[in-house]
Amino acid sequence: MLYLFLSRRSNPELGIRRPYEALATVAFVILGTPLASTHLAAQWLKYPTVGVPRKADGKVDMSAPAPRMADGKPDFSGIWTTAEPNGRRTEGLSSPKEAPGPREPQSPSGGQSPGDASAITASRQMANIGVDLPGGLPYQPWLVPIVKERTDNLAKDDPHIKCLPDNFLRAYGLPHLLKFVHTPNLLVMLNEMNAGYRQIFTDARPLPEDPTPSWQGYSSGKWTGDTLVIDTIGLRDDTWIDWNGSVLTQSAKVREQIRRPDFGHLEIQVTVDDPKAYTKPWTVTLKQRIVVDAELIDEICLENEQSLKHMK
Repeated sequence: MLYLFLSRRSNPELGIRRPYEALATVAFVILGTPLASTHLAAQWLKYPTVGVPRKADGKVDMSAPAPRMADGKPDFSGIWTTAEPNGRRTEGLSSPKEAPGPREPQSPSGGQSPGDASAITASRQMANIGVDLPGGLPYQPWLVPIVKERTDNLAKDDPHIKCLPDNFLRAYGLPHLLKFVHTPNLLVMLNEMNAGYRQIFTDARPLPEDPTPSWQGYSSGKWTGDTLVIDTIGLRDDTWIDWNGSVLTQSAKVREQIRRPDFGHLEIQVTVDDPKAYTKPWTVTLKQRIVVDAELIDEICLENEQSLKHMK
């Protein structure tokens, strides 16, 4: 059997060779949708990003000060990918059973060069978001056999391969670019996979008291110094957050603390408090790095989708 996490689209005229995740398939490879070069060219690939600080040699100055909005708060706008790519494989994991590579020695902020839009890879935490936690994620007893089964069967029931939306925690580690659009009252996260989006309101609105469960939940943020603290509730039951099949439930409360310590990096500290799925709250840090001179590319999973008919 052949299990691959990546499908690939390429355009030799533009020098594009970007891997895209399609998650585990059974005995076949999911193929990416072919795109005509005219369509790709219309998406401003390689167009210079405005306002990028550069060194004398023209390279991006990743350690330059973070940009700020008119109100003086850090501006998270930009295109982002993981700053901790899985180092064991250049093209990402091929199975949820495969252990990620060791954490690369580097500065606290992560990758010291921009992400390469032609070679986006998954993060170390993509298969197991708790890979760096001593003892792993603190699953409730009922969840232990479920995660084991999902790992053993190579995640054949993963919602991702059914073209369903990816939760934001998972999106931080997948090999699809994320674009943040930041204003004083709203942070919008755009996911090129399935044209997904998430809204984080920063206008001090309270979270809903009885939210209808949704894929991304309901998010409200406030500033503590230069850190944006985001609280999210109202997620769906059985929301996958990694390839092993770890989940969030409707009881989950997720807190993100996002910092932009310099131009080239985001640090996202995530704390999950979900007593239905986990015996105690747990915290991980998911690092992102900037991608410049690039843009999002449409990747609509259902377009020419071939996997589900093989899985019936």
